[in-house]
Amino acid sequence: MPLAQALADFQADVQQCESLVAHAHATDPAGQSLLPLSDRRQITAAALLNMFVAWETFLERALAIFMTGGATLGGAQPTKFVSPPSEEAAQSMVIGVNRYFDYGNHDFFRKLVSIYFLNGYPFEPHMAAISGDLADLRTLRNASAHITSTTQQALESLYLRIFGTPNPGVDLYSFLLSLDPRSNANETVFLAYRNKLVVAAQLIAYG
Repeated sequence: MPLAQALADFQADVQQCESLVAHAHATDPAGQSLLPLSDRRQITAAALLNMFVAWETFLERALAIFMTGGATLGGAQPTKFVSPPSEEAAQSMVIGVNRYFDYGNHDFFRKLVSIYFLNGYPFEPHMAAISGDLADLRTLRNASAHITSTTQQALESLYLRIFGTPNPGVDLYSFLLSLDPRSNANETVFLAYRNKLVVAAQLIAYG
């Protein structure tokens, strides 16, 4: 797959996730929500989960492309230490003897690319720059997939770190749609992380 297509697919998938959230919160002429709160909650959580999956898919595709000799969209040729004959072989090499490779585990992914490519380029230094954000996104992803005492505690800890005040029992829906105090553009938490992923993917693709 061409790298430009992998990037375009990711951008389209992310845009679709953003559209899902917007449509879920559509209102009638009187300003009343068209969907009940339960639906809005589920759709927003699903959009977050789908966005994370789209990011994992982009990483998988980009990695296979660079492992098989692909250049960045900026024309740079990463120095690689592996030579799989095809993208399918590259993906199998990443999996190795395991059942699968967790592209959502960014520490593992960054370790892998540091082995396969000189200085981890072109994934580094861009993933290093948002390593904390990627860890946060994994926490949010876990909360969107299943709520347990462990994921709830992690969600509350993340909320405390971002907003500076405790919020026991905070739910993912209200968390994602809260205005991110770190944003200068009055973005919600969802949009703030969405924009960081989009920028990171572009930087990786262009090298």
